[in-house]
Amino acid sequence: MRLSKMLVPTVREVPSEAVAESHKLMLRAGYVRQLAAGLYIYLPLAWRVMTRINRILREEMDSIGAQEVSMPVLQPAEQWQQTGRWSDIKEEMFRLKDRGGRDMCLGMTHEEIMTWLASREIRSYKQMPQMWYQIQTKLRDEARPKSGILRTREFLMKDSYSFDSSVEGLQRSYKLHEDAYHRIFTRCGLKFYQVESDTGMMGGSVAHEFMAVSEAGEDEIVLCASCGYQSNVEIAGSVPSSAVIDPPAPEGGNGIGENEKTGEEVHTPDKRTIEEVSRFLKERPERFMKSILLIAGDGPVLAIVRGDQQLHEKKLQRVIGPFRTANKQEIKDILGVEAGFIGPMGHGDMSIIADPALRVGSYITGANKPHYHRRGVTAGVDFKAAWHDIHVAREGDLCPKCGSPVKIEKAIEIGNIFQLGTKYSQALHAFFLDEAGEEKPIIMGSYGIGPARIAAAAIEQNHDKDGIIWPGNIAPFDVEVIPISADEPEVEAAARRIYEELAAAGVEALIDDRDLRAGVKFKDADLIGIPRQVIVGGRNLKEGLVELKDRRTREIRKVSPQEAVAILKEGISSACESGGGA
Repeated sequence: MRLSKMLVPTVREVPSEAVAESHKLMLRAGYVRQLAAGLYIYLPLAWRVMTRINRILREEMDSIGAQEVSMPVLQPAEQWQQTGRWSDIKEEMFRLKDRGGRDMCLGMTHEEIMTWLASREIRSYKQMPQMWYQIQTKLRDEARPKSGILRTREFLMKDSYSFDSSVEGLQRSYKLHEDAYHRIFTRCGLKFYQVESDTGMMGGSVAHEFMAVSEAGEDEIVLCASCGYQSNVEIAGSVPSSAVIDPPAPEGGNGIGENEKTGEEVHTPDKRTIEEVSRFLKERPERFMKSILLIAGDGPVLAIVRGDQQLHEKKLQRVIGPFRTANKQEIKDILGVEAGFIGPMGHGDMSIIADPALRVGSYITGANKPHYHRRGVTAGVDFKAAWHDIHVAREGDLCPKCGSPVKIEKAIEIGNIFQLGTKYSQALHAFFLDEAGEEKPIIMGSYGIGPARIAAAAIEQNHDKDGIIWPGNIAPFDVEVIPISADEPEVEAAARRIYEELAAAGVEALIDDRDLRAGVKFKDADLIGIPRQVIVGGRNLKEGLVELKDRRTREIRKVSPQEAVAILKEGISSACESGGGA
């Protein structure tokens, strides 16, 4: 491909609206342009990247026996109503009516439609296992689209679905996808982790996410280097690094330890927050209980975490269902105490959910009367609670499996896999006859990958001050040929010969045949990020040499034009066979 004929509108200035590095560089390097919030146009270079990613996806899906299909983006409401997600999903779903007044939606995922098809085509256990996949447009009305192509309203997704007659069959299909995903992300040149995750709106019993480490990530993952524990922070367990077991009062403190056991009430005038009270009493925040009144579907609930911890709302929601925080008047009406002075004692039959970190030790908490806190409050003595992990894991906490300190990393979700079970097949009547002739629901799995997220994550992990450094397998081209002093006929002819020989050898090459200064060409080449460059200049050519430059290492080798073609052909072939991304 000749660069002079391509639409590659590079710019030098960093766009003011861009924050994530991948967003800045894709705009600067002429890969994408924004049409509206969350809507992007993929220009030729970006679409070549997407095509190469999708090629890897198809190869790996085909390798595990999955069959490609294509489902409509426009979907009737009926199937979504049968599963209940028509009402469960709120503003994120694009809804419309057709000219006949029928409710329709733009598909944000395809579980319902895939299951609808299975309900009509799979009748017997002999037809399973089945795995179907597509690479299809999805639409989601994101409240806050941001970070370029990382969070958009329209996006491409590879989604696949497995259909089995047994739980053991589902587990085999799940493992096939799990292994394929590891190969896909490795071939795409990403550093990634497979972590335990919440099933969320998808439902099911087991789920994992594939996370690419990046400061641009909106998710956080908990990692243990000692035992390999990996989890999304949304469900991650952790043990506080310091347990509280009645230590003596610190120097200058107001006397913990023995005083705590007396249930002493301490005057704390107008001190309501943990920060205010801990500073006033000269006690560490972990010496406190934090009590939060919530309004759930079955009535008020008191949630308690240690003073130095944060309540994890999603964890708690899995225990008590949807809830909201009580307002000041509700706190007064229900508990008879002002906000800021709540303690877990003396609330009768009220439901209390406490974090396990509070099982051991005695603590300072609100005294259930204005401007007072109480020392020495102990679980099992002063209050009874149901114990659930409801705190947010944080750096330095201990691993729930081996007790080693955990690390927290920001990450981009690039894929997910779910064991759905029979949630969708039951609702949509997707049944089969087993060996005994009994009718049973098909057991399903669902598996997604975002190709655009792979591209953005690759840039986040592979860039420098000058631009993108693409992993080789997903770069828009394998090689860029850069003639300098192009006004010299022999330079132009040599560059063209190299370009044509690379193309004949099956190497996807770009030649910068623009009539521009060498410096501009070099800057654009580094910005665009094609991993290998062949630089053809008059001075070197007189000695029968050209330069091979590695975009990542910046290493330059001088070789003959014939050697350059052979080296590039061999290097690219080896990288593709090994799955390497260099």
